[in-house]
Amino acid sequence: MAARRISSLLSRSLSASASFLLSRGKNPSRGRSIYRFITATALEEPITPPVQISYTQHFINGKFVDAASGKTFPAYDPRTGEVIAHVAEGDNEDVNRAVAAARKAFDEGPWPKMSAYERSLIMLRFADLVDKHRDELAALESWNSGKPYEQSAKSELPSFARLFRYYAGWADKIHGLTVPADSNHYVQTLHEPIGVAGQIIPWNFPLIMLAWKVGPALACGNTIVLKSAEQTPLTALHAAKLFQEAGLPPGVLNVVSGYGPSAGAALASHMNVDKLAFTGSTETGKIILELAAKSNLKSVTLELGGKSPFIVCEDADVDKAVELAHHALFFNQGQCCCAGSRTYVHERVYDEFIEKAKARALRRVVGDPFKKGVEQGPQIDSDQFEKVLRYIRSGVESNATLECGGQRFGSKGYFIQPTVFSNVQDDMLIAQDEIFGPVQSILKFKNVDEVIRRSNSTRYGLAAGIFTKNVDTANTLSRALRVGTVWVNCFDVFDAAIPFGGYKMSGIGREKGIYSLNNYLQVKAVVTPLKNPAWL
Repeated sequence: MAARRISSLLSRSLSASASFLLSRGKNPSRGRSIYRFITATALEEPITPPVQISYTQHFINGKFVDAASGKTFPAYDPRTGEVIAHVAEGDNEDVNRAVAAARKAFDEGPWPKMSAYERSLIMLRFADLVDKHRDELAALESWNSGKPYEQSAKSELPSFARLFRYYAGWADKIHGLTVPADSNHYVQTLHEPIGVAGQIIPWNFPLIMLAWKVGPALACGNTIVLKSAEQTPLTALHAAKLFQEAGLPPGVLNVVSGYGPSAGAALASHMNVDKLAFTGSTETGKIILELAAKSNLKSVTLELGGKSPFIVCEDADVDKAVELAHHALFFNQGQCCCAGSRTYVHERVYDEFIEKAKARALRRVVGDPFKKGVEQGPQIDSDQFEKVLRYIRSGVESNATLECGGQRFGSKGYFIQPTVFSNVQDDMLIAQDEIFGPVQSILKFKNVDEVIRRSNSTRYGLAAGIFTKNVDTANTLSRALRVGTVWVNCFDVFDAAIPFGGYKMSGIGREKGIYSLNNYLQVKAVVTPLKNPAWL
């Protein structure tokens, strides 16, 4: 209720202009001018996406089917908050049907018995179909999630196809070892598919997360039940149709739409699911792990939250550092688990960095994600929108300096102004919690030892960014930071071969690259006596 009141107050304070202007006022904490947005009460009429929504049912055993209960739930356009489709609402019975189909496909179907080369050809055909349907998949992704269409079409869809080609290449290169023993025995290890994989993906990168999970599972010969995020169910269903066209046998990939407490919990608890992969919040990850343990002790990989430091050293090219830090935080509306959401800046360049970071945020183009040149669309839904506004209010109340932004953008949909805080302290909520929105928190540091200690003083350990010209500083920081990925003089570099995952409460296991294959394989040792061997 408090968040709704805040949102209402903010909405009433907005200008009637169709574009943002700047207003000036004094910042009492530093005695200099600060700039804030005065934003529109309404965006332009939303652009109609160039795509039809064709698939809204579950995809089970190679067919699109209604939910067992007949229920549906709404999928929204975050630009307007309006319903764009009604999608089958899965529950325990739908998960049971999907798991039964996957179990039969694994135990009796052709997929695990198919040669690895044949499996790879199907995955390659799927990637070709993705290229053919790139525009409609990109439009669906942006329509349902609010991310800029140019980002979807030019970055995420090519990456999506590339990931499947990468894993298709691995399919016929998975093999065991011949192991020497101290006695007259022949020992070999077999790398076998683990069985039925349950996969739960998030809403911030629906297609990319699908590829991170489905790709290695298929390459290893497993079958899958995937639950899409309730906010973004549309592209997973469309991808399932393309897999069917590519020749994937029935039951190998099953897609169930629904809510976490019903469909997600049913999948995590299912006794016939052999492995579970989840990407989402740390809080939900704990529940997933508990459900898996209480059922059949299925193996679990988790890719969870983060509060990643982005460290700007005193020798940095400030202009380049500002641009990179801006991208590290604001990319995808700030809705990235690895976002550089704690920007640590050396005291010698701090004031210059603040001014330029503020100016860059004010230049950020917010609007309809289907409009060319737009950098930032809406947050995913009303819950996330209100959560971000609560954190902004918390930052103000904690006496961080609001340099720009801090309010709603427009009066329709879930747009938030790019927001920059300076004078942020480590004990503030905006420096501790994963906001998952366009809020940059800038902190000051004095030396390398201090920033290492402060960067590591968090429950998270997903990623970090380092900006320096000094290779010794880069090496020291890279090894000292307790995170799964360190980007040096770059950020958000995601390649199919680069492993991704976290330390501490940012997760268990790794996705992408060779390491991800281990999540979907069992290792079996086979020992056979040798009679009169010529050698051991």
